[in-house]
Amino acid sequence: MKSKNTKYPRVTPIDLKDKDSISDLIAEFHSSGVFGPGRIAKAVDIYTEMIKQKSTVFLGIAGALVPGGMRKILTDMIREGMVDVIVSTGANVTHDLIEAFGGEHVRQVPFKSDQELRDKSIDRIYDAFVADESFMKLEDNLQPIFKEIWENNKDETNTLVISTCKLMELLGEKISDEDSFVKAAYDKKVPIYVPALADSVVGLQLWLFSQLNRTLIDDMDDLGSIQRLAWDSEKAGAFFLGGGVPKNYIFQSRLMSPKSFDYAIQITMDRVETGGLSGASLEEAISWGKVKSESRMINVVSDITIALPLIFQATLNNLKKSD
Repeated sequence: MKSKNTKYPRVTPIDLKDKDSISDLIAEFHSSGVFGPGRIAKAVDIYTEMIKQKSTVFLGIAGALVPGGMRKILTDMIREGMVDVIVSTGANVTHDLIEAFGGEHVRQVPFKSDQELRDKSIDRIYDAFVADESFMKLEDNLQPIFKEIWENNKDETNTLVISTCKLMELLGEKISDEDSFVKAAYDKKVPIYVPALADSVVGLQLWLFSQLNRTLIDDMDDLGSIQRLAWDSEKAGAFFLGGGVPKNYIFQSRLMSPKSFDYAIQITMDRVETGGLSGASLEEAISWGKVKSESRMINVVSDITIALPLIFQATLNNLKKSD
């Protein structure tokens, strides 16, 4: 709606009376068009266009998203065909596998100090908790799977040389939990790259296994694989849930090609002033050639666990309307 006094759109007050759906809420965000709601609405527009234009969607997963309740959202994004490539921290894979193997994340655990939790063998992730028992279930399930993978893929020197992408594929094949994003990625043939696998309990478990069964992670195979995916993509979009290693790993995948990312969405609460990538604006990436000045992009400064469900569901609704 244009202002009566200027040629510019008005900031329309958000009106939720008689509104009862996420699409209605995002429509109100769009009409308001400013601050956090305006940015979430623009993220929905960009994500919808990204998919409709048949872009290769690269999803970066950082932060404690699985303990934060985002596991099913990630799985649904994959199963709905809204993701083509995933780059994840080892931690999110770890916590996904914990759930897949019968462990759990819990809440409302009473405690007076973190030492008390330590004495009870309970680990805290902000206000989510996971008992050491769940990590034991992870180990009990992972070690036999690692052994099977090693036996079936070792070379003539009794060495397993494997990329994280192939390892995630073989793990996904062994999982029966339909809510697992690792399994969903296997089912939908979506590659998962974990460039910092060693920085996780899954990495520690693989190291433990490698002490008696020589195992090497082939980082260069991963790197070449994602570079080829990026090079071969006519259009590409990046969707960053947090920053860190997944963000740079995705962004650098097009540095070796003549192409840049056509779309980019970032949800973060980090600040730009430290110079760290997790807080860096997407506009900064123009100077690196990772995105173009004409690329559609938006920085959403928000808690991912609030913004992502809204963006996912509203985008999914848009896509279903256009089918």
